[in-house]
Amino acid sequence: MISYKEMLANIAKAIVDHPDEVAVAETDSDNGEITLVLSVAPTDMGKVIGKHGRIAKAIRSVIKAASNLDGDRVSVEIQ
Repeated sequence: MISYKEMLANIAKAIVDHPDEVAVAETDSDNGEITLVLSVAPTDMGKVIGKHGRIAKAIRSVIKAASNLDGDRVSVEIQ
């Protein structure tokens, strides 16, 4: 099975103009929640966020849906 980190990276690389600058950092908290931090090139930030945050919300929804199937709690931050 693909990891959440790889899944987020693949989604972001499909959206941006500079896929080689996509980076995802994963941190685990004490309460069991996984936080994924997505970093993209400054020029691609608008593509990842989208108008009124719609693309960012969709990305978070996909990751949340995948994590719910496994019973995990995953949040996504975009930097």
